[in-house]
Amino acid sequence: MQRNYWVAVICGATILTIGIGARGSFGIFQAPIAADLQVGRELWSFGNALSMLLMGAFAPFVGGIADKFGAARTIAMGGVLYVAGMVLMSSATEGVVLTLGNALSGIGMSAAGFGPIFGVIGRSTPPAKRSLALGLATAGGSFGQFAIVPFAAVMLDLTNDWHQTMLVLALVSTIMVPLAWGLRETKASLAAAAGPKPQTLKAALGEASATPGFWLLTVGFFVCGFHVAFVGLHLPAYVADNGVGLEMFGKTISPAQLGGWAIGLVGLFNIAGSILWGYLGGRYKRKDMLALLYFLRALVFILFLVLPLSASSVLVFAALLGFLWLGTVPLTSGLVGYIFGPAFMSMLYGIVFFSHQLGSFLGGWGGGKLYDLTKSYDAMWWISVALGLTAALLNLLIREKPVARLMPAAAE
Repeated sequence: MQRNYWVAVICGATILTIGIGARGSFGIFQAPIAADLQVGRELWSFGNALSMLLMGAFAPFVGGIADKFGAARTIAMGGVLYVAGMVLMSSATEGVVLTLGNALSGIGMSAAGFGPIFGVIGRSTPPAKRSLALGLATAGGSFGQFAIVPFAAVMLDLTNDWHQTMLVLALVSTIMVPLAWGLRETKASLAAAAGPKPQTLKAALGEASATPGFWLLTVGFFVCGFHVAFVGLHLPAYVADNGVGLEMFGKTISPAQLGGWAIGLVGLFNIAGSILWGYLGGRYKRKDMLALLYFLRALVFILFLVLPLSASSVLVFAALLGFLWLGTVPLTSGLVGYIFGPAFMSMLYGIVFFSHQLGSFLGGWGGGKLYDLTKSYDAMWWISVALGLTAALLNLLIREKPVARLMPAAAE
């Protein structure tokens, strides 16, 4: 009996809620770990950067494994590695173990992350509902950022013990493993997803490599990663540097607190944004929606820079950017599935996602590096504007059409 495709959507969204939400809380451990281990902040920052790179580097490989041997087992194993990495970090008393735990959790999240989960959703969801379903799954990660990070922050504040807080997050993350059962697929469904002309993994790679739109999409997604990492890591510091606070109902919200609220607001509005862009991707050309999204990001950046900086402008900027935050994910993954078919979607999206993670590394690290050199974030803001406009143009150039191998099926 064919299971309802919403089972995969709900289970996938929940896994992303837990995994991305727990990872999103790692920023609150920065100061406690530095103080406890008597090291600088670079150690935890490097561990997180390494984790992001490994998450991207392993994405194509775990995607290929999921496409060939089944996503459910791949996601479950990824969940196990992810939890093991967090347990290792929770027990760390020096830098090597801490970094190793970060690396392990990064590899685990690549297997229990967007690529394999989107592959299952793409194969099990009717084409007319696919973009919306991917948007709903993406919203799960956003909800995790909004719900789990405050939970972890309160726990850390109450216990004043980062080891215990990290261990609790690891225990919560174990739920990811049984949820993978809801993403299992039959051999018949996998064979049907391959289309009228079954492919080998090597042939799928060759086909994508020879398609210009694949590389345009890949470069565009690099820009998304750059934006997300730069804003996520440096917006609170930018707000604090400029001394922008807020008085509300007789209570003072400090610049540091306002920066944190801004990031939370991005996550909150991203829930609606992911669903909205996923829905639009089902009604209009995805490449046009991606171009519009990147253009709007650049426009929001420009308005934020030219208008007077205030608490109101910070919060409005965060809300607007939230609508544009991860709306790229359902559009990008949906476009990969539409052009190349769902059979090797996890692997091909994994390659595109690696570009995203490279952008994340450069956006996060580059923001700090340029600030140290210039004592200002101005250059990074304008680089972000230029990259947004470039990504908009690149996505417009994509030819949104299934490859020749799928044309008979697309015409049916």
